[in-house]
Formats: sequence, structure tokens, C-alpha cells
Amino acid sequence: MPADERFAVRRDRARASVPRPLAAAPAPSGVPLPDGLALRGRLATGARRPGTPRGSGRGGPGSRAPRTGRGGGPRRTYERARRAWDRPLTAYYVILGSSLLITVLGLVMVYSASMIKALDISKPATYFFGKQFLAAVIGGALMLLAARMPVKLHRALAYPILMVTVFLMVLVQVPGIGMSVNGNQNWLYLGGPFQLQPSEFGKLALILWGADLLARKQDKRLLTQWKHMLVPLVPVAFMLLGLIMLGGDMGTAIILTAILFGLLWLAGAPTRLFAGVLGAAAAIAFLLIRTSPNRMSRLACMGVSEPDPEGGCWQAAHGIYALASGGWFGSGLGASVEKWGQLPEPHTDFIFAITGEELGLAGTLSVLALFAALGYAGIRVAGRTEDPFVRFAAGGVTTWITAQAVINIGAVLGLLPIAGVPLPLFSYGGSALLPTMFAVGLMIAFAREDPAAKAALAMRKPGVRWKTMRRRVKKRPSGER
Repeated sequence: MPADERFAVRRDRARASVPRPLAAAPAPSGVPLPDGLALRGRLATGARRPGTPRGSGRGGPGSRAPRTGRGGGPRRTYERARRAWDRPLTAYYVILGSSLLITVLGLVMVYSASMIKALDISKPATYFFGKQFLAAVIGGALMLLAARMPVKLHRALAYPILMVTVFLMVLVQVPGIGMSVNGNQNWLYLGGPFQLQPSEFGKLALILWGADLLARKQDKRLLTQWKHMLVPLVPVAFMLLGLIMLGGDMGTAIILTAILFGLLWLAGAPTRLFAGVLGAAAAIAFLLIRTSPNRMSRLACMGVSEPDPEGGCWQAAHGIYALASGGWFGSGLGASVEKWGQLPEPHTDFIFAITGEELGLAGTLSVLALFAALGYAGIRVAGRTEDPFVRFAAGGVTTWITAQAVINIGAVLGLLPIAGVPLPLFSYGGSALLPTMFAVGLMIAFAREDPAAKAALAMRKPGVRWKTMRRRVKKRPSGER
């Protein structure tokens, strides 16, 4: 073949290899395409660069992240849950939601557990439920009020609440004014079917006053000295404990002691100082238990599975019977057998046992999960704030609710002595419900005071987001948007 013909064949092959988008502007006749132009044409149509692995080009399959199944797998689910928990309003919603759920479920269980007791004393079946519902309504108003109050107002109310509480606790011991219920002289008669237990408000008073005291001392850098850490916090707490023990209420005294230890722990008490106060409290508690046959009998009922022939440990044993007969999902709401006179105090101290009998293991675990969520959210509020008063008060409220729940549930399970304390927000009793709901509102207020939470709540107000969007849009010279 002549050289001219061979050159024409090569030229035609080169033209045929040019992609169509670049072939719209062909080169002049008789001029071959440069090699760089042909290479750019191949890259524009997705051709592979020399030395590049197949499938690793831009937009190719090799550039995609490997899939781990639908939803991203457990690790991605965990990351989403962690990011959701780290949001500014998470603690706010967890405290509000868990406390309301515990209160509503408690109202249902109070009605179910107390109807037979009410009929037994010739009252309507809704007698105890009506009183608890009224207390829940008043407590809800107190919770809303506390949630809307600024932190400075809470600090200002610390001393007035403490003085009023001490006055009422002294008034309880005056003959003719104070009342004795179940052997404890710690009630005030308000008229009609209503009574008040001032010692329940002593928990809230100690938390607010102690938090304000420790916060002021921390601002002055005095908490590094043990005398400033203990005085006057410990003497005032012992005064409240003495007034409570005059009425014989050992359970409330234990909760107040737990609050005191919680405040000292948050204040950074050294181990030897903390151990010394704990040892003194344990010695006093041992002395009080040894000198009381009733308290000794309660201590002896730990872990029993059946009452003795003389009728001792009857309540502890039947609490275990109620939990054991519930099974996985319970016998049904209202179908408890133990509340028909077998289990004393089914709507107060041992309402958790009736919950286990009627709602089963699923119901009791749900209650435990709600208390765990409330406690963890309280720890989060106390740990993320820079205000010492908020840290001490939130930690004190969390210690109060958690310790009281543990003591009540531990007594029902037979793991702890029966202390006679109600389950917070759940058991029957308006005197216990009102200060507890105010304390929950206190934690909600603290959760709202976080700067990130304030910004998130401000963005959720009506009209704020629309105004923010309008502010971001700039007008064009023609007046159009």
C-alpha cells in the first residue's frame, strides 16, 4: 500500500475514535487531531485515566461509602442517639416527660390500689384518688410556677422557706395541734380530710438553703476550709433531723441525711471529712434502731419470703407475694388480690408491689426506667452548668428523688428495711407530692437556664423563625425578593 493511502487510513481511524461531543467541530480536512484533545474527550465522557484503578473515578462506585444495611447498622443508630442526647433541650424534655408520666401512672395505680381500702372505711371508691388528683393539680401549678421563676428568685426564697418549714415542724410537736398517724407525731390537721406533713417540705428547704449557702461560700473561695464547709450546714441539717426524729419518722430522716451527704459530695468534701460525717450518722442510726423494738423488727424482715407464725413480717412477705404473682405482664389493671386486705398500705408505701402484681415485670421495669431517666437528666443539668447554686440544687434534688425511690423499691423487694417512705411522684400522699413537683419544676427551670437551651427555646417561639429568615434575604436593586 502506498504511503499516502496508509496515512489516510490512520487519519480515518483517528477521526472515528473522537467522541461525539467533540466531533461536532471537526478539524480541517487532512489535519489529524492532537493527542491531548483526544485524551480530554475521553475524560469528559467518563473514560478511565491511565493508571487509575477501575471503579475509583469521580462519581464511580468506588467513591461510595460501604453500606452497613438498612438504617446504617447499630453503630450509626448509636451515633444518632448520642447526637440526640447531646441536644440542648434533651434534659428539659426528659425531666418534664418522665415526671409527668410517673405522676399520671401513679394516679392510675393509686385509684386501682386504694379502691378496696376506701370501701373498707365506708368511703367512695374514688376517695383517695380524688384527694391525690387534687394534689396533683396543685402540684402541677407549683411545678409550672417553679419552672418559670428565675434562678435569682429561687435563691431569694431559700431562707423564707427554711424558716416557715422549721416553724411548722416545731408546731407539730405542740400538744393539741400536731397529729399522730401510724405512731408518728409529724402531721398538722388542716380541716376536713386534709392533713399536712411539714417534714416533707424540710427536704426542699434544706436543698434550697444549703445550695445558696454553699454557692456563696464557693464564690468567696471558702469551701477549701472544712469549718466553712460544715458550719452552719451540718448544724442546721441536724436541727431538722432532730425535729423529725421527735415525731419518730425514721424514713424521712434517712432521706434528709442522704440530701446532706449529696450536698457535701458536690461541695468537694475530702474523703476523711465525708467518712467522718457518714460514720457519725451511722452510729446515731444504729443507736436509734437498737433502742426501738419496732425498728429492730423491720430490720429483721429483710429478705423474708413468708411471715412468721406470730404475724411478724406480714407486710414484707405479702409484698413479695404480690410481685411474684404478677409474672411478665401482670394479672391486669384492677385485678390485684393482695389489695383485698392482705397487704397493708397498698396505695402508699407498697404501691410498687401492687404495680408488679397488676402490670407485671413490664410495668415495674417501665417505672424503674422513668426514674432512671429522671435521675440521669438531673445529673446532666448539674454537670453542665457553671452556676454553683444550680449545680448544688440540681444535685440535691436528684439525690432526694433517687435515694427515696431506691429506699422504697428496695424495701418492697426485701433488700432494705421498711423505712415507711413513699415512692416519689407515684405513691398516695399530697404532702409528699407537692414539694416533689415543685422540686421537679426547679430542675426544669435550671434546664431552661442553659444558654444553648435558651437559644433553642427562643427559636421555637411563634414568628421568630420567620423573622430570622426575612432578615437573611436581601432586597435586589429592582425591588424583587
